[in-house]
Amino acid sequence: MQNDALMWKLVLAYDGTDFHGWQVQPDRLTVQGLLRDALARITGEDVLPQGSGRTDAGVHALGQVASFALAAPIPETNMVRALNRILPSSVRVLSAARMAHDFHARHSALAKTYEYRIFRGTICPPWQARYVYALNTPLDVDAMQRCARMILGEHDFTSFAASDSDARSNVRCLDASDWMEEPGLLLYRVRGNGFLHHMVRNLVGTFLEVGRGNLAETEFPAILAARSRDEAGPTAPARGLFLVNVDYPNH
Repeated sequence: MQNDALMWKLVLAYDGTDFHGWQVQPDRLTVQGLLRDALARITGEDVLPQGSGRTDAGVHALGQVASFALAAPIPETNMVRALNRILPSSVRVLSAARMAHDFHARHSALAKTYEYRIFRGTICPPWQARYVYALNTPLDVDAMQRCARMILGEHDFTSFAASDSDARSNVRCLDASDWMEEPGLLLYRVRGNGFLHHMVRNLVGTFLEVGRGNLAETEFPAILAARSRDEAGPTAPARGLFLVNVDYPNH
């Protein structure tokens, strides 16, 4: 980073349906790629914004965070306005702030919160279909909740990591894991210091197997302890998952 460059923090929301995830990929539409191109148009500088995490294709965000350094001295309100003029309506910059030089969207994060949304009605309205997993089968939500509480604290989550996960360690610490019912919706919200590739979706898929009665809740501790992806349930669809927010020190 140049000595005269300013570090920026953006908070973004996006509809992930039409994107191949956050991370830039050749010849594919990604949120990171769009943001990089928009910043280049505004400033003439070639920067690659770093996200707090790499949301998968089809996953949405209510509070994704990106960081990057720019030499251009743009007022914060102008940055938000200029980016939202260029970006498609499926991506919105909610706020922009200048930060200390050592701020990094991923490395500085203390915790992330994800939410998974399941539609429980008979017919899912078209305007909701992109943002929920429509599932109208009977579920034992109490059993799902008891399993969700079993993963609180520090555990090795290998059983719930994607087979292509390249994490150095699969140990993560979760301080919230709850199922909640709202009119027409079943929500799973989880907060932790980090998440593995597909981890939340694999947890949800396994909880749902318990809810359907295909797995006994007494089997869940053994699945967690097995440290084997083959032991856990299927991966829940991406469209129901949202990155809700990212917590940082003094925020």
